[in-house]
Amino acid sequence: MVDTGSTAWLLGSAALVMLMTPGLALFYGGMVRARSVLNVMAMTFVCLATVGLVWVAYGYSLAFGSDWFGGLLGTLRLAGLRGVAEQAVGPAGNQVPLFAFVAFQMMFAIITVALLAGAIAERARFWTWTVFSVVWVTVVYLPVAHWVFAPDGWIAARLHVLDFAGGTVVEVNSGAAALALAIVLGRRHGWPKQAVRPHNLPFVMFGAGLLWFGWFGFNAGSALAAKNLAATSFLNTAVAGAAAVLGWLLVEQVRDGKPTTLGAASGAVAGLVGITPGCAYVEPIGAIAIGAVAGVVCSFAVGLKYRFGFDDSLDVVAVHGLGGFVGTLLIGLFATVSVDPQGVNGLFYGGGFGQLWRQSAGTLAVLGYSLAMTFLIGWVMHKFMGFRIDREAEIDGVDEAEHAEGAYELAVQSGRRGSAPFAPGSHRPAREENR
Repeated sequence: MVDTGSTAWLLGSAALVMLMTPGLALFYGGMVRARSVLNVMAMTFVCLATVGLVWVAYGYSLAFGSDWFGGLLGTLRLAGLRGVAEQAVGPAGNQVPLFAFVAFQMMFAIITVALLAGAIAERARFWTWTVFSVVWVTVVYLPVAHWVFAPDGWIAARLHVLDFAGGTVVEVNSGAAALALAIVLGRRHGWPKQAVRPHNLPFVMFGAGLLWFGWFGFNAGSALAAKNLAATSFLNTAVAGAAAVLGWLLVEQVRDGKPTTLGAASGAVAGLVGITPGCAYVEPIGAIAIGAVAGVVCSFAVGLKYRFGFDDSLDVVAVHGLGGFVGTLLIGLFATVSVDPQGVNGLFYGGGFGQLWRQSAGTLAVLGYSLAMTFLIGWVMHKFMGFRIDREAEIDGVDEAEHAEGAYELAVQSGRRGSAPFAPGSHRPAREENR
């Protein structure tokens, strides 16, 4: 029998997670130059359309359908979601309509694909990206979601990796894919010698706030019911984000001499990423430790792209990839059965190294698959469709070239080549200039 309270909780959580995608559009839009803001927002927003339709057509079935190929993929038995409107899923006493669970998980798929737009901001063709979003969610996201989220997926059932809300499926997956795309499309014109300032830091802060707000649905909603695990996940999400903000800002203070608003926003996201896989398995003190580590590590990691020469425009690799990697591994240290009796004890709670090894193996498997397959997909589409805009269009502004629009009327009237009339000239330089 369907539990109406659990259903309301899950649908409310799905609505919060849906809000994360326009929040991400604001977050990304503020971080790019004024001449590119519409393009990156459009690339993010269109995932609501493409991935949403794929999810109903066959995505949910491949991710959560009955197992096929020994834990690798679901079947197409639920394709189109026909004839299943009355079905329910979930534990006895807290079952929810199947469609509520489908809607909730659909939002996970949407935000994962949208995250990749940040890696190739300011240089990607919109329609090639739109096609890519369909191919990538099909070839990369759906198999990984089955491995980790489906009860009979090989990472969940054989490796026994703990990942409550998507540290591997969403974060490590998107980070690895972002690295592959950044390599395929190459560097922006003038990068890294030419400094790139975020054109609207209030956008960034507001977008980060919406992401944090939606993240409560992302993590606590994964409990499927408003009970102990949901409450634990909610609290851990709050304190991990808080600890990461301070961790990132302290690194900036020591390294650069000033804390920045961009750093505060980025730190919050890093902490939320880090706690996502373990939010229901650790105590609040463990969540604070995970958030602090994620904030510090990710703050240092944004400089890796300069050392290795890959142009990850908005630091998806450093924040989501590395943050998810760190958070998933730290479950092996901080997990405790006092929080979730069905979980495990990590190393710090007498559980030994066993779970740490499992977390490492599962994370590396997702990272390797996503990196290899995304590189292949991106390379093929770049070769046959043209993934990158031409040099002149990039210099003049991708918004005009791809959408025949400008975000600000003054920017359009003053000419495309001299962009960013609202650039925050009084602010400290962005990350690229803080090295």
